Amino acid sequence: MAMGPLPSQRGKGRRAPMAEINVTPLVDVMLVLLIIFMVTAPLLVTGVPVNLPDSRAGALEPDKKPIQISLDNEGRVFVDEQEVMEAELPTILESKRPPQGGEEPQVFLRADRGLDYGRVMRVMGELNRAGLNKVSLVTTGAEQAG
Repeated sequence: MAMGPLPSQRGKGRRAPMAEINVTPLVDVMLVLLIIFMVTAPLLVTGVPVNLPDSRAGALEPDKKPIQISLDNEGRVFVDEQEVMEAELPTILESKRPPQGGEEPQVFLRADRGLDYGRVMRVMGELNRAGLNKVSLVTTGAEQAG
């Protein structure tokens, strides 16, 4: 006969494995992250207030930080949130042009829907003259179109 522990004595000194997950630390971390995002999200939405037109076109994913040119409802021109005079625009755009053989930067053009079409085309003409031809026109998404 084999000698071993009696069935009544098995596992007496061991604890049963815990089958529950303690979710309290997870909830704490998630609440902290939620608070951080709620505080920082309004700070990320800065820029020139422009009433953009609607479009069904899909969104573009830029590889690098694009040059942003905005025209507000009064026709003022902003380059990367800095207001510039229209006479200074060609000089500023020339400075943004890459060196010979360099990769051309992406340009996002945002113009208020109430602006004269000719004013927007003058800015696009200056972009073309400066050699910045990768221009994307920014609109609101199709979900917001009503």
